Amino acid sequence: MSYAIYRTKVADYARWKQEFDDDAANRQAGGSKGGKLFRDASDPNVVVMLFEWDLEKARQCSQSDDLREKMQRAGVLEPPDIFFLEEIEQLSS
Repeated sequence: MSYAIYRTKVADYARWKQEFDDDAANRQAGGSKGGKLFRDASDPNVVVMLFEWDLEKARQCSQSDDLREKMQRAGVLEPPDIFFLEEIEQLSS
């Protein structure tokens, strides 16, 4: 399996979350198979998203002008750190 991890800081989590939720259909249409959302334990405006996603489609999505516009509208304060990962092993503990 392959994954994409996005980490960024937002101005207001509630505002960002609404935009993020409204974009779910676009992510799915772009090949995302879903994932998990995390918030930093010491700063609730730092968010990390882990998606199961075809790597090529995830790369295309992350470079789109549409995504940049949506992030700006959602109050993203800094460009996200993005990691594209391929799973090589599952650990039992």
